[in-house]
Amino acid sequence: MNYAAIVQSALWALLRNKMRSLLTVLGITIGIAAVICVVAIGKAGQTRVEQQLNNLGDNLVWVEAGGRAVNGVRTGAHAAPTLTIEDALAIKAQVPLIKSVSANVDGSVQVIYGNQNWYTGYRGVSPEYLDIKRWDIDRGSSFSQDDVDHAADVCVIGRTVREQLFGAANPIGQVIRLKDLPCKVIGTLLPKGLSVSGQDQDDTIMLPYTTVQKKIKGVTWLDDILMSAVSQDAVKLAGKQAGAVIRDRHHLRPDEEDDFNIRNPEDVIKAQLEASRTLSLLLIAIASISLLVGGIGIMNVMLVSVTERTREIGVRVAVGAPEAAIQLQFLGESVLLSLVGGAAGVLIGVVGSVVVGSALGWQMQVSLEAVLLAALFSVAVGVFFGYYPARKASLLDPIEALRYE
Repeated sequence: MNYAAIVQSALWALLRNKMRSLLTVLGITIGIAAVICVVAIGKAGQTRVEQQLNNLGDNLVWVEAGGRAVNGVRTGAHAAPTLTIEDALAIKAQVPLIKSVSANVDGSVQVIYGNQNWYTGYRGVSPEYLDIKRWDIDRGSSFSQDDVDHAADVCVIGRTVREQLFGAANPIGQVIRLKDLPCKVIGTLLPKGLSVSGQDQDDTIMLPYTTVQKKIKGVTWLDDILMSAVSQDAVKLAGKQAGAVIRDRHHLRPDEEDDFNIRNPEDVIKAQLEASRTLSLLLIAIASISLLVGGIGIMNVMLVSVTERTREIGVRVAVGAPEAAIQLQFLGESVLLSLVGGAAGVLIGVVGSVVVGSALGWQMQVSLEAVLLAALFSVAVGVFFGYYPARKASLLDPIEALRYE
């Protein structure tokens, strides 16, 4: 059987009805392009959510002061001066699932440098904080444990604070003023962008927590204890064990509520990630409907073609053409329509993904698997929806076909 002749014959048959073939191809093209665009957008959205999860920290375990009910009234976050550095040290010593601990005392302050000023948030933390939060130094260096022990007047500033106070100038070694506290800038942070709640994470200043306690807030307690678990799977259990250590240190009876809160921000991000995946699957399913519509279009066109070419089929059968050759000819036309539509769909899908990514400011990832799957699917559509018309053509009675007008 001459397959090259079959392909050539199928091509000429399609070219005889250019407009009809073009409209049929368009249905498959739109379906393939839609699937590729949806997959690319879905992957880009998932990547952004995963980046937010990564920005939360290194297996973050977060204990926040406050939360105890006093005479039926809950004190709320940071309202109970119950957490201390001794609690943090006890957790580090007694909970094997915790590998790193940092104190945290925060607030807001007006920062002044020369004739520039900026209202921002500050954090008094331990040197381990940057590792826990996966935050890197851009210029200079972070403060040390010795700076914490001596409540040194040093700080590390975020990108937003640097731009507002210094512009393009190098801030390292300069002295800024937080309230009445002169503080030397020893480092700047690499930008992190917006948090899950939309806050600018780079609008911050970090100091030794002892400096904040003694020279800014005048307190002895902590607002938070931030910790890093040994693995992602250990986060929940590590939080429970840390809570048990704090309850024991605070001498809370079994019937008393916690005077602290254990936060799980990663749960919110994971829920967003799961929702993103579900939405992507839903959109892919919706986009696939256009492929089904395109396939039905191919079947309709091929049925019309069989009807129009009934006498031709009768002649070919009468001169000895086998059923398989007739069937392959019409099946070849169907597959050829699908392949042309699939190729055009892949091209439009890739270009469309780039355009959408540029418009949204997202880093689009055109999946090679999606392209290959779309190509295979286009062939499958051609075979599936072309089989019935091809089978119908091959089973025509030659005598009845020759009589057809």
